[in-house]
Amino acid sequence: MKKNSHPIFHHPVVPLVPGRMTAAEYLDACRELSFQARSLGIAFDIWQKALRDDTTIFLGLSGAMTPAGLRKVVAYLLENRLVDVLVTTGANVFHDIHETVGKKHFQIHPNTDDKLLRKHYLDRIYDVLGEETEYGKHDALIARTAASLPKRPYSTREWFHEFGKVLDSMKEEDGIVTAALKAGVPIYAPALGDSSYGIAMASRKESQEFLLHPVKDVRETALIAAEAPRTGIVFIGGGTPKNFTQQTEVTAEYMGFKMQGHKYCIQITTDSPQWGGLSGCTFEESTSWGKIHFEAEKIAVYSDATIALPLLVCGLAEIQAHRFRPSIPRFTFGEELKITRERTRKPVPAR
Repeated sequence: MKKNSHPIFHHPVVPLVPGRMTAAEYLDACRELSFQARSLGIAFDIWQKALRDDTTIFLGLSGAMTPAGLRKVVAYLLENRLVDVLVTTGANVFHDIHETVGKKHFQIHPNTDDKLLRKHYLDRIYDVLGEETEYGKHDALIARTAASLPKRPYSTREWFHEFGKVLDSMKEEDGIVTAALKAGVPIYAPALGDSSYGIAMASRKESQEFLLHPVKDVRETALIAAEAPRTGIVFIGGGTPKNFTQQTEVTAEYMGFKMQGHKYCIQITTDSPQWGGLSGCTFEESTSWGKIHFEAEKIAVYSDATIALPLLVCGLAEIQAHRFRPSIPRFTFGEELKITRERTRKPVPAR
């Protein structure tokens, strides 16, 4: 095999040179490295391509990103329309209430005595804690809001739009829910009952008749995918947000639309595929289900999301990636969701 002629020798690893550089410069340099650094650099590149290509981008958010300190990172993505739809666990948007009204989560050692914490109603999430007495106040707010709404079944998107208005009226600073409200980004939490929202609604008498309609979530997100020129997905972790978002392409196809699968795909995860769980499922495997485009640009970054996501978002912020978009979806909120597409100003040329 001749080194000068065979394609396998055409792209050498370029060693990283320490020195002052921006996050965007670092991510570009990662493309020339190996292992998960290269995957992170590829993710940065794919996200930019999705923004330039008339793509409706879904963000799937699992884990405990809000108490871990990534709440404003997610809010930035919503405010600047670097994503268009948020599919999340209920936990992330419950803890968002806590900080939106001015409360804090606190660092703690993960080996702290949990029996002692329980005696003082302090809830631990690995090395972070929150005060359960304060969480109880948020439960009461959720229940009052649910009880105040007209009696009919609601999608979770409708719920967060209405709840966002209440939260916005009492906020100390914007967070995920209020940022989504102002940016016109729909929030879906398909397993909302598996969170303090479900606990609050079920355990308090005034809100026990409030009804969520999960099929409305399925139908709406499928229509968002169907009406998009193409779709992209960014997953933080896996779980319900991942599968729920991936299945939009399949659901839309069953509804009669011609679909080809998600075109731009990024996942940041610490799960691996050999255990058969959805969180570790590769995009290659998802292709067999019709969820991923045959020619998709896709990458899995095997990393702690609290490390990888802020780097990616800082890089996108530095290059003002929101200006790359030729168009964005606009949503009119009501009992039914209406979708249009708005052309933006002339997009910034590729770097």
